[in-house]
Amino acid sequence: MARAGLQLSVRELAEMARVSPTTISKLERGEALYSRTVDAIRAALEAAGIEFIPQNGDGFGVRLKTKPE
Repeated sequence: MARAGLQLSVRELAEMARVSPTTISKLERGEALYSRTVDAIRAALEAAGIEFIPQNGDGFGVRLKTKPE
């Protein structure tokens, strides 16, 4: 969902996170990854403007950060 919101391809996100496109595909399929790999992907998404929302009863989520005024 985060990748789609940023309109990034698998390859673009992989480059940003410095992982392989296969790794991004594995993450999106829900396969297990090393925590440091997940951290790198999360950091890349956050740097690109994604905010991760903690569980609030309806599950976890993501949204695009708003620009400061």
